[in-house]
Amino acid sequence: MDEVDLAATSEEDDQLLAVSTAIDKLEGEHPQIAELVKLRYFVGLEVKEAALALNVSRATANRWWTFARTWIYSELRSS
Repeated sequence: MDEVDLAATSEEDDQLLAVSTAIDKLEGEHPQIAELVKLRYFVGLEVKEAALALNVSRATANRWWTFARTWIYSELRSS
C-alpha cells in the first residue's frame, strides 16, 4: 500500500469510528432509534424491513430515521 492508500484508509476508519461512537451515544438516549440505525447502516435493511424487524409502523420508522440522521449529523459536526 502506498501513502495515498494509507491516508484514505485512515480517514475512512476515523469516519467509521466517529459514526459508531455517535450511534453508541444515540443508543444511550434513544435505544430503539439506535437499533433502527444499526439495521439500516450496518445490516443494510430498507426502512420498511427495519420497521418490520422492530415491530413499528413504516411511518414511525421513517420519523425515527429522519431524526437519527439529523442527530448523528449534528454529533459528527460537533466533534
